Amino acid sequence: MSTTRFTRRQALKLFGMGAAGMAMAACATPPQASQPSQPAQPAQTAKKRLEIFSWWTNGGEADGLNAMFEVYKSLYPDVEIVNATVAGGAGTNAKAVLQTRLAGGQPPDSWQVHAGRETLSYVNAGQMEPLTNFFKEQGFDKVMPPFLLEQLKINGEIWTVPVNIHRSNVLWYNPKLMERIGAKQPPATLDELFAMAEEFKKAGITPFAVGGKDKFEASHTFESILLATFGADDYIKLWDGTDTMWKDPRAEQALLTLKKLFSYANSDRAALGWADAMTQVLEGRAAMTIMGDWAHGLGISKGLKVNQDYGWAPTPGTTDTFMWLSDSFGLAKGAPNPEQAIGWLKVCGSKEGQDAFNPKKGSIPARTDPDLKLYDDYLKASIADFGSKKLAPSPAHGASTTNAYQAKFHNILEVFSADLDEKAALEALREAAADNNR
Repeated sequence: MSTTRFTRRQALKLFGMGAAGMAMAACATPPQASQPSQPAQPAQTAKKRLEIFSWWTNGGEADGLNAMFEVYKSLYPDVEIVNATVAGGAGTNAKAVLQTRLAGGQPPDSWQVHAGRETLSYVNAGQMEPLTNFFKEQGFDKVMPPFLLEQLKINGEIWTVPVNIHRSNVLWYNPKLMERIGAKQPPATLDELFAMAEEFKKAGITPFAVGGKDKFEASHTFESILLATFGADDYIKLWDGTDTMWKDPRAEQALLTLKKLFSYANSDRAALGWADAMTQVLEGRAAMTIMGDWAHGLGISKGLKVNQDYGWAPTPGTTDTFMWLSDSFGLAKGAPNPEQAIGWLKVCGSKEGQDAFNPKKGSIPARTDPDLKLYDDYLKASIADFGSKKLAPSPAHGASTTNAYQAKFHNILEVFSADLDEKAALEALREAAADNNR
């Protein structure tokens, strides 16, 4: 997967087959001649259903999903939506539940999946229907950037409909705590990051809030450090299914940088989820955290204002790069309610659906024609950066990795966050590299 540029103009041009049943009451014996016949009972039609499976349970992500449900209900008022969510950031818990259901032949109608290499896992298992013709019929291929369309293709087919673009490499900080140490602006390099962390530590302020309960926080933090350490061009080579780049000295250097960062972080990482860590920053109990811009959605859900109650910057060392991921939905092979699922996918790719979802989720639309009046300062900046910066795919969120590899990647970094053994982690990462081919 190569680093790709496209223009800001391109980025701003970016989105029941229900079974009917009848029940009639039948008398055990015919009515007597002297008795009037009972009136016929009206036919009862089974309510149409749509089951959507996701891991959106926190703040802005839940609000965004509900906003898209409202768009769907306005178009299909006779359909009952079953919101099947499993808590856990990045889908670490949800994917395990989903695999059990798919293996048992009980798929939801549509499920959340990261666009990119993660989709390969479901395609190879024969669990999804191709959507190439549907994409063209809806005109989605005319309102999404060529770069994204290319990422959606596996074996020449499009399999999912993206609802957004997220930026992974974001540093969130508390402006009031910055003022307390006399910082004029957030750190732009890793050296500046650690110098500032030392100042916070001297002031009795927790420099970094980091989670661990959702089982992806360490790997999420690590991907930004890898990007800062390798640079965009070499960083992409880490995900080619070989261990070549993991033998580069910079790989161990990145682990040592993460180890140093953990020395400035809260000690109760294992007990906190990503939302808890971001909340510590929002409430002034910690100065900074590294998290994707769904953390912005959490701030919005709490009634807070970006660039006022909390600030943001690209993760230090990655200013010229936009690390991307995209949430998308596909059509299950053997979906119980395929007609309703197709209606859902139409909403996912529509301008109305994406403009309802993304301002609450803290993400930008996958379409190039959003109503910019609906987007705040952060999201407008993100739209501009997506169209002008180098693009690098997120491994922690499936843009550059399969499910098989992600599971090991998350686990290796969670173990490392506890034992801080960089030699063992590096060896495990080398051994896991081949899993990115399946």
